[in-house]
Formats: sequence, structure tokens, C-alpha cells
Amino acid sequence: MSEKLKVMNMASCAWRHRKIYAMLTLLLLLFISVICSVAIGSASISFVDTGRVLLTHIPGLSSLIKVKTDTALDVIVLQLRLPRVILAVFIGAALAVAGAVLQGLLRNPLAEPYTLGVSSGAAVGAALVFVILRGEGTVFGAASLPFSAFIGALLTVMIVYKLALMNGYLAVETLILAGVVMNSFMSAVLSYLLTMAGENLHQVVYWLMGSLALRSSEYFIYTLPFLAVGILLVCFFGRDLNILTFGDETAGQLGISVERTKRFLLTLATLLTGIAVSLGGTIGFVGLIVPHLVRLVVGPDHRILLPFAALGGALFLIWADTVARTIVAPVELPVGVVTAFLGAPFFAYLLRSRKSGGSCFGA
Repeated sequence: MSEKLKVMNMASCAWRHRKIYAMLTLLLLLFISVICSVAIGSASISFVDTGRVLLTHIPGLSSLIKVKTDTALDVIVLQLRLPRVILAVFIGAALAVAGAVLQGLLRNPLAEPYTLGVSSGAAVGAALVFVILRGEGTVFGAASLPFSAFIGALLTVMIVYKLALMNGYLAVETLILAGVVMNSFMSAVLSYLLTMAGENLHQVVYWLMGSLALRSSEYFIYTLPFLAVGILLVCFFGRDLNILTFGDETAGQLGISVERTKRFLLTLATLLTGIAVSLGGTIGFVGLIVPHLVRLVVGPDHRILLPFAALGGALFLIWADTVARTIVAPVELPVGVVTAFLGAPFFAYLLRSRKSGGSCFGA
């Protein structure tokens, strides 16, 4: 018996070490990806010069690293490209974490903000700002865009949840259908808003396709803290999500306040989605692809899955945006087009897996 326990402890210790190594590897990949993405663009900048510029502007390192000042290089790296890459990091992390939460909470591998209509609801809320307030040039523009997107997403997720609720029981099999219904309805609302957009039509259309070139650093610097805090809060509920996957009755017996935890996590996932949509438009399928790929590597334990999904989502969107702005240069594709090209076949694969009885969610 003692020999068995010793072997189990050794296996557990080795598994923890592998997770630590995987986390460090992802962090290193994220750092390298940031430098590479900042360096790649219409103006050619070497990776070495990009790294030097970034390192010299880190407090405490400027006196240690001597580099010749180049105003044009600083402007391209620090004012044009770096803010966009930082935006990709936070939006990708937020959408991936929101997708992982919805999949765990609703026990449905096809659940994510885009397929459930949450992103469309956020898009309607944000589009109202462009139409009613005529963009962000008003006094309330900057503050109202993320708030309206959050309210739109929250109302949508509440309606989808109610539609899938049968006699007090969440009918998971009808959840995606409810999301399709809400997506269709919100698309109709968006079509109406487009006809009312007037001179803001081009801005609204481009924003609906998803792009990270829509916000200046002065705008998103006020909203990124909310994304960071929301992601951290969700990660603290990994244990609760693990218990909720066993069912509401079992979770209640294990001391979880089921309905309160569900409402709180749904609100957090909706908040992350609403702010992400207000910053980058409707970028779909990040919350579908990334959690599944991460789950294949680290398993279904949400205590590990959520932080890994955040890093994976950041990596995914950095490179999706890099492809979007370089693949048909000098024309820039909306990043939502790239994620849709990747996400639609992946969604079809998951749907096929469920029909054939395959496990695509983990256990």
C-alpha cells in the first residue's frame, strides 16, 4: 500500500511539474509573439531592434540597455503597433476565458459567446451608441460604448438562458438553438441600425466584422483594467466550476451556492464579452477554439484550464491579427474574418463529434 501511495505521489508531483513547465512555455511564447507581432508590418523592423525598443522602455532597464534613439522607430513600435498587440492579448484572453466558463457552466462543448448570441447582443448594444450618440465624439461616447455592449450581452444571455430552461431545468440540447434564434434576431436589429447609421455606416460595418484597429490607446486604457480584474476573478472560481460540471444537485450537496455562483459567473463572462466586443467588434470563435485546444493539453480541471485558456487566447488572437494585417497587405482584413475562417470548420468538427458519440469536452 505504501509503495502504491509513493508511486501516486510521484506521478502527481510529475504532473504538477509538467503544468508549471507548460505555463512557463506559454509565457515565453507570449513574450516572443508580442515582439514578433510588433516587428511584422508594412515598415520592416528587425526583431532585435523591436526587442531593444521594448526593453529600454521598461522601468529600471533603460539605464542598463544602451540603444541609439530613433524617434520614427519609437513611434511605430510604441504608439502604433504595441497598443494593438496589447489589445489583442486582453481581448483574446477575455473571449477564451468567457468561452471556457460558458462551456463548463452550461456543460456544453459548443457554448461560447459567439454561438450563444452573446457577442451579437453586445454588438447591438454598442451599435446603438454609434447610431444614437453618433459615435464616440460626444461627452458620453467613450463611457457608454462598453456599458451599452455589456447591457446588450447581459440581456441576450438572460433570454437564451430562459429559452433553454424547461420546467426549471436547463435543457442543454436546446441551448445552441436558443443561441441561433437570438443571433438571427440580433442580426435583424443590427440590419435596422445599419440603415439608420447615416454617415457612420462605414465605421459600424467595419466594426461589426471585428478589428483591433478601431480603438486608440487613450480609449482602451480605461477598460483594460476591467478585463484584467474580470479574468482574475473568473480564475478564482475554477474549483466551483469543476463541482458544477457534476450537476446542480451534487454541487449543492458539496456546499456550492448553485444559483448564486451561476449568476455571478454568467455576469463575469458577459462582462468580459461586452467589453471585448466594445473594443474590437464581433470577433467570433475565439471562445470555442482555444478552450478545446487547451483542454487537450492540460485536461478539464478548470483551476488549470482557465489561466491556460487566457494565455492561449492571447496567443491565438495576436497571430490571427498579425495574419489579418499582413496576408493581403497593403489591404488589412478584419481579424473577425480570420477567426471565422478557422472557427467555422472547427465548430463543424465538434458538431460531428457529438453526433457520432465522440467525447469532445473531456471528463
